[in-house]
Amino acid sequence: MELSNIEPQIIWKNFSKLNAVPRPSKKEEKVIAFIKEFGESLGLETIVDGVGNVIIKKPATAGMEDRKSIVLQSHLDMVCQKNNDVTFDFETEGIKMEIDGDWVKAKGTTLGADNGLGVATIMSILESSDIPHPDLEALFTIDEETGMTGAIGLQPGQLTGEILLNLDTEEDDEIDIGCAGGIDVTVTQDYQTEASKGQIVRIEVKGLQGGHSGMDIHKGFGNANIILGRLLYKGLAKENIQLISIDGGGLRNAIPREGVALISVRNAQEFIEEVTTGLKKEILEEFATVEPHLQINIEHSTTSEKAVSEADSKKIILVLKSLHNGVYRMSPDVKDLVESSNNVARVELKGGSLKILNLSRSSVDSSKDSVSEQLKSVSELAGMNVEFSGSYPGWKPKPGSEIVQLMEKLYIDKFKEKPQVVACHAGLECGIIGANYPAMEMVSFGPTIRGAHSPEEKANIPSSQKFWSFLKDILANIPKK
Repeated sequence: MELSNIEPQIIWKNFSKLNAVPRPSKKEEKVIAFIKEFGESLGLETIVDGVGNVIIKKPATAGMEDRKSIVLQSHLDMVCQKNNDVTFDFETEGIKMEIDGDWVKAKGTTLGADNGLGVATIMSILESSDIPHPDLEALFTIDEETGMTGAIGLQPGQLTGEILLNLDTEEDDEIDIGCAGGIDVTVTQDYQTEASKGQIVRIEVKGLQGGHSGMDIHKGFGNANIILGRLLYKGLAKENIQLISIDGGGLRNAIPREGVALISVRNAQEFIEEVTTGLKKEILEEFATVEPHLQINIEHSTTSEKAVSEADSKKIILVLKSLHNGVYRMSPDVKDLVESSNNVARVELKGGSLKILNLSRSSVDSSKDSVSEQLKSVSELAGMNVEFSGSYPGWKPKPGSEIVQLMEKLYIDKFKEKPQVVACHAGLECGIIGANYPAMEMVSFGPTIRGAHSPEEKANIPSSQKFWSFLKDILANIPKK
């Protein structure tokens, strides 16, 4: 079946058009131009602000002029992840999609349903002629996935809407009313290199699920960087290890699926046998249920690259073993909500230059400070440099707001069950936008998506139909001013 034949056809048509346009974070020039041209082609007022956000305004349909005005908001960029055996250039190629039963997937890459389905939905509302709605402002932000600089750069006074509907969550039975803030913690250091003194071993971790470093952080998925750290630490007991290179993980908001380390040891065969029969076996058993495709390969190798000294290598390995990864604290106030966490997202050692990228999240600022300061303390003890950057606020829940009560009632009437009114551990733009628009009521919801931020990402087709129907009902029932 072609995507153009899936219901709701208007959304999947627009999603297909959007996914033909490359849109990596921080390289959104093509998709900004695409959305700008789309708005202008409809004869609607279209604005590109100083940072690249696109705002398209559409007047209320007949009889809806007295209703509260709405901002429909989604982000244009997407997480760009692919499997190692897939050749794909996210800067020049469109996403290659396929249908698998009730799901739409990509071929070996992220799908971009996060947040492309939200963008396509807003496009569908803008071009519709038969959907009742109040005055609309469509806000398409940039760079949500790698810094939220679009939301941060949105100036006060650019929007006049009274209610913001953010279409960027991934469970169709949830109404999100709060989210976590975050901060990047980057660890760096440069080391002198020298000729390796032993035999070369290559350690590879692959086959992990990966996933969203906020929404999936509590699920116990494996982190390739943490597993590499465990394997390297094991070798310290009997070997004076020299690190040659490490290449683990990728984007700050994706749980690392793959990682490779090259090391030098005195006796490669003894190291391989000990780690393979011991810790490797234990790790595979630990993750057998949640990571059935995990592979750990430890083998002889060769390289002409220089290595970090044994003393400095030990410091790096001890830091990798010490960095907190995963849930840091559960919320004592909201059931089953992760309050704070850290993702050891990227570890790169090349030519003696080390860089470790962490993303710490929390719905409580003091807890966010605590986890990021712990990372800083451990790293500075090893003589490394630590930089905090990209901090953004959380979004405080307001469960009694008028729009939340309206959506709860509509959901129950329509689907004959209660929705889950929740706060999430992802970083949504609502908190940042709300800082400049404190009077604006905000809610986030969306269709069901699985595996966001990984090549396993897929969007549920029946859920998109449910979401579309729900959104149209919400717009038709927005209260009067």
